[in-house]
Amino acid sequence: MRYYLRSSAVLFALLPTTLPAMAAEITIACGDGGAADFCPTLAERWADANGHQVNIVTTPASPTEKLSLYQQLLGSQSQDVDVLMVDIVWPGLLADHLVDLNDYLPEGAADGFIPSLMDNNTVQGKLVALPWFTDAGLLYYRQDLLDKYAADVPATWQALTDTARHIQQSERDAGNARMHGFVFQGRAYEGLTTNALEWIASHGGGTFVDADGQVTINNPQAVEAIALAASWVGDISPEGVRNYMEEEARGVFQSGNAVFMRNWPYAWSLGQADGTPIQGKFGVAPLPRGPEGQSVATLGGWNWAVSRYSEHPDIAADLVAYLAAEEQQKAHAVEFGRNPTRPMLYENAEVLEAHPFIGELYETVMNGVPRPASVTGEAYPRVSNAVFNRVHDALAGDISPEQAIQQLDSELARIGRRGW
Repeated sequence: MRYYLRSSAVLFALLPTTLPAMAAEITIACGDGGAADFCPTLAERWADANGHQVNIVTTPASPTEKLSLYQQLLGSQSQDVDVLMVDIVWPGLLADHLVDLNDYLPEGAADGFIPSLMDNNTVQGKLVALPWFTDAGLLYYRQDLLDKYAADVPATWQALTDTARHIQQSERDAGNARMHGFVFQGRAYEGLTTNALEWIASHGGGTFVDADGQVTINNPQAVEAIALAASWVGDISPEGVRNYMEEEARGVFQSGNAVFMRNWPYAWSLGQADGTPIQGKFGVAPLPRGPEGQSVATLGGWNWAVSRYSEHPDIAADLVAYLAAEEQQKAHAVEFGRNPTRPMLYENAEVLEAHPFIGELYETVMNGVPRPASVTGEAYPRVSNAVFNRVHDALAGDISPEQAIQQLDSELARIGRRGW
């Protein structure tokens, strides 16, 4: 049965009483029910194989609205939903309302995942979610333009800056006044936090808050990274980049008007679609690094968790194990191009035949860095707000990079003063 869940006041219809003996009713909060939502199909396959009744609940497409809904449900200790699809930055925020899956999962069900994702989903020793699919930031580049100007894919941020500036100016001199060197997510929102983490960590400046909960942002490498990013605006990046989210950046790049772009893997298939101006003309690579650092990609993606208020946590956990298992992840990758959370699938012949691009992501996702969401727990939204607001101030030129980092350090210290 399928429902659209709008609030915790929803009452589910009574189900038939002719279920198999010991069968249970399990309700799962899937995605938005669109064509790319594989959750309903898999949940129904599990129910058919196990004799249980599964209620499919579609939720808002907006992560912000989805999180608000979950907080409403869980805050009222509602039993309306057993299994929830949670964003990579939510485990710490929702941990108090989720079961420790170690107590319920079948033996071996938590093995074989990308370690950093499992670390992200472990909060104070509790495994509160299993990874379903993942994302990581990538550098998109115009191969045709690099070939035209005999340039290499940049390995450092400074090389990207220099190459972008040279090609941008050369293309403008040749009559393309709309060409830009580099586009990214510069709006004051979560996307800027992910970009800032990549800039700073790849310079060796840490991840805002370390695994022990210590604020680490106040260092010269962080200042250097933000100073370089601020220098891009109005130079290799348009002034409007300060309002760009993922789709705005993709729009510029896909229309043929950017040399480089930072974005998630989803932009690959869209750019390669028939009839796009850049079809067959671009590639992807790991993001650049700072002078003394290494390439860093912020991890994204979604996970499966079980509500602490479920009447059947053991059966709900069995559904979670099924959804995150190798066979289901392989089907998700083959049919929808989603990046698996199990390393072995990046070498799977069926996956690579369907989407060769996934094989190129292995190193990036294995070395991906999660945002400090698990360690900061319920405070993470305030942490992220502080990050993207201060970094945006620096991009806008309202404050200097040094002031941005100093103010961010003070704000994060204040937020975490009584512990995370």
